[in-house]
Amino acid sequence: MNRGALFVVSAPSGAGKTTLIRRAMERLTGLHFSVSHTTRPHRDGEREAEDYFFISIEAFQTMIREDRFLEWARVHDNFYGTSRAGVEERLQRGEDVILDIDVQGASQVKDRVPESVHVLVFPPSYGVLRNRLISRGSDQAETVERRLLNAKAELNRFPMYDYVIINEEIGAAVNDLVSILQARRLMVSRLEDQIQGILSTFP
Repeated sequence: MNRGALFVVSAPSGAGKTTLIRRAMERLTGLHFSVSHTTRPHRDGEREAEDYFFISIEAFQTMIREDRFLEWARVHDNFYGTSRAGVEERLQRGEDVILDIDVQGASQVKDRVPESVHVLVFPPSYGVLRNRLISRGSDQAETVERRLLNAKAELNRFPMYDYVIINEEIGAAVNDLVSILQARRLMVSRLEDQIQGILSTFP
């Protein structure tokens, strides 16, 4: 069985990466969303083990000491991390896994899993990103401004990514992400068993 592919999608807060991932997953089978651990509080509508595993700072620090994260980062005064065992188990079963993580975490994944595929989502402009963060209504004004300050630094990390999606219109952006995921699935290394099987039918 061929090993699954690991996809990493990053973006500044408000750029729309979570929506893109969810819509892409509605169109593709065999794609598993890796649920991150976090120390931040629940937001309205979020569900345990579906949006995040919500844990204490103490529990998170224990997982760091035991090297149980594929990646982890401190973002906006909260900790986020991806379970190494959870991802590896699915990859070994031939499942594709997609991570919704920030640029700090993406850099760690790139070091640990060099063959992973990295996608950075851009907003069409600063003004659009600001409006999206404000209209979301989930953050206080000072938090919005801090996220905007961090956005440029995050977007300037684009050279470490394989692909960039400019999320100006959600339908087109979803198509772009689906195309990237499908292209990876069509690589020779991924289809080698099927290729050899077909070739074996020829006299």
